[in-house]
Amino acid sequence: MGFSLKVGIVGLPNVGKSTLFNALLKKQAAYVANFPFATIEPNVGVVPVPDERLKKLAEVVKESECMNQVPPEVPVTVEFVDIAGLIAGASKGEGLGNKFLSHIRETDAVCHVVRLFEDPDIIKQGVVDPVSDFTTIETELALADLQTIEKQKDPGNTLDKELRKKWSVVQKYQEVLAKGEPARVVEVSEEEQKYAKELSLLTNKPILVALNANEEDLKKATDLEKEYAQKFKLSEDQVIVISAKTESELSELSNEDQKAYLKDLGVEKSGLERLIKKAFATLGLITFLTAGEKEVRAWTIKNGWNAQKASGVIHTDFEKKFIKADVVDFDEFISNTGWKGSRENGKARSEGKDYLMKDGDVVEFKIGS
Repeated sequence: MGFSLKVGIVGLPNVGKSTLFNALLKKQAAYVANFPFATIEPNVGVVPVPDERLKKLAEVVKESECMNQVPPEVPVTVEFVDIAGLIAGASKGEGLGNKFLSHIRETDAVCHVVRLFEDPDIIKQGVVDPVSDFTTIETELALADLQTIEKQKDPGNTLDKELRKKWSVVQKYQEVLAKGEPARVVEVSEEEQKYAKELSLLTNKPILVALNANEEDLKKATDLEKEYAQKFKLSEDQVIVISAKTESELSELSNEDQKAYLKDLGVEKSGLERLIKKAFATLGLITFLTAGEKEVRAWTIKNGWNAQKASGVIHTDFEKKFIKADVVDFDEFISNTGWKGSRENGKARSEGKDYLMKDGDVVEFKIGS
């Protein structure tokens, strides 16, 4: 199976996190209707990544292979994990304390939901303003990391080089975390990366911030994202303006109605789509495509992976028995109506194992027996 992306959703009470998560679960229910899933944990929402390219691929395959119907589309999915119980004092075991920490450890990225909307009916319990709410959660995570660091043993005057190197990395983190800063500001060399990974610090994970805004703020999302990226000291790729209320309403509608609704709001894409897009950018992920009679499918890989490594997400054996990859640029694949036309018109390239994959490559791997 491809590389599954897991995003943990954190936020103080009353910021709209549950509204957002429930909208994700509705999307999941619609998705699971097409794909039987093994039991999904109550706090996990598996959501398909909207990808217009799959529909076009399916139509081209139907036409070029003279099929009676279009092959099924299998999109990439993202798992959203609702990390409950994150309140000030959580690192000391208040709220759900340690349980939420173990849930976060298993995620690839953390999405902070902070509140930008006004609602006099919702008591602002501990919710002050987006920046201080963000800081409250970051501080909790940094305190939990400090505890992890403090459990590490000083190896003393050991001759073991590995232990000495690891200890120097531990000290680097300790210094930063003690100031209440996140672990990700620490610069580690490539060699030190291994030890950093072993510590699995929460504040070392890539982060996104979802600003839960009023519906009418969606039109000026780009300006708000710029403004708050500076306030949070993050890049614009990491900040998303979203309206949980809007997402909740969208999750009730058909695809066509969703488009019309978004158009009325003056926005092109739903907040969820933009959130997923920014998660991919922040984590350096891209998608390649496969197109056959059985299915058309999107696969997630890290940007910078070569063809041989990418083949392994389809099946682990592929990586071992890799011979070559036939690759066509997505637009060329569509305009040349599929594999046959692309090959006849010289648009299909034969690439070796070191070929660096690009987003939107349509690929057929040739595998030895």
